[in-house]
Amino acid sequence: MTTPTKQATPPIKLLDGLLAAAGACERPDLQRRLEAAKRRTQSPTVRVLVVGEPSQGKSTLVNALVGAPVCAVGPGTPTRVPTVVREGTTAAAALVYADRSAGGDLADAPLERVPVPVTELPARAAAAAAAPTVDGGRALLRAEVELPRRLLTGGLELVDTAGVGGVGTGAELATLELLPSADAVLLVSDASQEFTAPEMTFLRQAAALCPTVACVLTKTDACPDWRRISDLDRGHLAAAEVVAPVFTVSSVLEVLAVQRKDRELHEESGFGALATHLRREVVDRAETLARRSLVHDLRSVADQLTLALRSELAGLQDPARGEQLVQELEQAREAVEDLRRRSSRWQQVLGDGVTDLMADIEYDLRDRSRVVTREADAAIDAHDPGPLWDDFADWLDRRVAGAVAESFVWATQRSEWLAAQVVEQFTRDGGGALPELQVGDGGDALGALVDLTDIDRGQLKVSQRVLIGMRGSYSGVLMTGLVTSLVGMSLINPISLGAGLVIGSKAYRDDKVVRRQRRQAEAKAAVRRHLDEVVFHVGKQLKDRLRVVQRTLRDLITDTVEEMSRTLAEAHRTAQRAAKTATADRATRIRELRARLEEVERLSAEVSRLAGVGVAA
Repeated sequence: MTTPTKQATPPIKLLDGLLAAAGACERPDLQRRLEAAKRRTQSPTVRVLVVGEPSQGKSTLVNALVGAPVCAVGPGTPTRVPTVVREGTTAAAALVYADRSAGGDLADAPLERVPVPVTELPARAAAAAAAPTVDGGRALLRAEVELPRRLLTGGLELVDTAGVGGVGTGAELATLELLPSADAVLLVSDASQEFTAPEMTFLRQAAALCPTVACVLTKTDACPDWRRISDLDRGHLAAAEVVAPVFTVSSVLEVLAVQRKDRELHEESGFGALATHLRREVVDRAETLARRSLVHDLRSVADQLTLALRSELAGLQDPARGEQLVQELEQAREAVEDLRRRSSRWQQVLGDGVTDLMADIEYDLRDRSRVVTREADAAIDAHDPGPLWDDFADWLDRRVAGAVAESFVWATQRSEWLAAQVVEQFTRDGGGALPELQVGDGGDALGALVDLTDIDRGQLKVSQRVLIGMRGSYSGVLMTGLVTSLVGMSLINPISLGAGLVIGSKAYRDDKVVRRQRRQAEAKAAVRRHLDEVVFHVGKQLKDRLRVVQRTLRDLITDTVEEMSRTLAEAHRTAQRAAKTATADRATRIRELRARLEEVERLSAEVSRLAGVGVAA
């Protein structure tokens, strides 16, 4: 006869049980830790970024996934700000603005949410994003939508981002900034052509910053060669050593499938396989990681409560053993105090690492900007920048975005490496295991970057050209006429007119060269100002992100040491108190402690079962 498997206790019940035990043991520090874990458990977030170049079908894909037109689609309506779609009990939408009236950076500005009808959100968001933002006014950060959809259960959050490579440096870098905090990235590209060089570059960057990356080829209904394109794209991914599955979908078929409730048409559209991937490889994996972090917190709290309860119980049950236990606890507490004194080691590693990395970030950004400056100077010297300024600005925008993106990836990887070095030093000092480092977003937006300023385009009217030529020819006509007048000819004669024409033509050409050189100098100055502005803003953003890592790591280790010290000090105090407890009160206290210890041990066993379920999953 097979014994039925006992179901594991839900995590919320374990949290509540340990919260009650920590309150009974008068451990507010452990209660705060469990309350933070409970908030994370009750409000899970699995962020999926939908990225890609403009007009590739990102917004249409999101609309088809959630079965509602929440993102603006169509020609002439590029996505300029992110649209966040998450689960909600009822359909609701809002525009999130940053109030810049108080001054300061955009990321630090207070937020204001303006509710709007869901049906009006695409048009309202597009209009608000396209409207210019005056200094001191409101800036639109994102649009938020809540929908009651089964796909979004488990905290799944779809983020329709601005187009990569076509909307501007600020928009592209703001998208890149979201990658470290994302659980997955969907790169959207239509099936009319294979991956472009910018798309492959972004895929490599995304794979370096995000744990899960997938590619979605859209518009298969309009591209008969989509199978061949799909095979070519898989070959490009293999050559670049980027591990990412490729899904082929048709948003048009999915919309029809939803309207007709046709299951077969739904599978033919490719959205069934994509939804399964999001559920199994993204949501379930995020739940596994969250469970692992929760188990670490629960196990740590249970162990600390068990140590305190067992120490006091042992002192009450065996007074002779109690004296020895007091000495052992005193030694353990001294070891923790020694760890606190030796905290200068990991703090030194952290401080030196942050100082070095900040200097390296500054140097790396400056070095990349110098390379772009040299390339821009060479392009400006080779051509007249006036007529080509719009094309040049687009090229510079893409070039700057690519250079800064590489610097962003490098700085993020170096930050993660530094965090690992600090944790390793803390472990070598006897600090034990730490929970996984979780660093939140660096902010809602990178901040407004100054656009490349315009220059003189060199476009002259016919009257202006004639005037320049006449100014140069005047002296030629006059001087030649004076010379020819000595031989009896009039001041204005064919010879003086011919000389004036020659000299006027040369003056016009010389003026044209001077104006071109002036435009080239103006263009170089504009490029340098633009790059200085980009380096200033991006450098600050990268350093702010590094400071967040520094503070998070410092607080995490400090709180861990404080908890260990508090637990041992409490155990030492209760053991001493147990040795002095009167005989009449001892039996009552023993029963009380036994009941608490049995409850904590039961909860600890359930935590172990929860860990086993997580591993099996």
